Amino acid sequence: MPRLAIFNQKGGVGKTTTTLNLAAASIRHNRPPLLLDLDPQGHLSSIHGGAPNQVEHTLYSFYQDNRPLGDLELPWPEIGTLIPSHQQLIKVDSIYGKGPTILNKLRLGLNHLEESKGERVTLIDCCPYVGVLALNAIFAVERVLIPVSTDFLSLQAAFHMARTLDILEPVLKRRVARRYVLTRFDRRRRMSEDIRQRLCAAFGDEVCRTAISENVAVAESPSLNQDVFTHSFASNGAQDYLALHDELRGSDFL
Repeated sequence: MPRLAIFNQKGGVGKTTTTLNLAAASIRHNRPPLLLDLDPQGHLSSIHGGAPNQVEHTLYSFYQDNRPLGDLELPWPEIGTLIPSHQQLIKVDSIYGKGPTILNKLRLGLNHLEESKGERVTLIDCCPYVGVLALNAIFAVERVLIPVSTDFLSLQAAFHMARTLDILEPVLKRRVARRYVLTRFDRRRRMSEDIRQRLCAAFGDEVCRTAISENVAVAESPSLNQDVFTHSFASNGAQDYLALHDELRGSDFL
């Protein structure tokens, strides 16, 4: 079962929404996923609606107290299982530095979890900057999905992401597979198609054929603590995320 980090060095590109809806699509295909909220902002955890406020029941306790990941799991009906975030995660960078022990901590934690509970599709919602938490995710996974909203700054962030992953290859001693997915795509806007063409020119087959449309249902569903399928299965956004799931799974990326 794959481990997938959803990561971009720019906020507001749809990484949390993409994590949520790929998980919901996966469970609808009888593959219940594990979700990790590795962003101190905790947006994914807030969508869950029942994530604990007590720090000892969140992912921070894994780092601070060496609590097993399996002790921190929360059921999430129609989505999968969540290990929630806490704002205290912001301290991880300053407390632990960037030595090999901390950089491999999440990878080893997931290895132990899989030994005890079996392998699952694992989706990690990353924070929008390169620090210990994001590096933990990259060291732990085989694949990175990079959402790119259709604007110039997001395109630049995609280039930064490519350089970051390339720089890490000698340390990892492997290439992290990557895919770029366009989000907030509006076919009425010339810029959307321009960003698509420039992304494809730079990254070729690593760009997903499926683009996620600018869609009210996608934007509204998190505020209702729902994935887009539960909120509006017939919406263009729901159909886009189903198509993205099928594309990624069909290429053995998910």
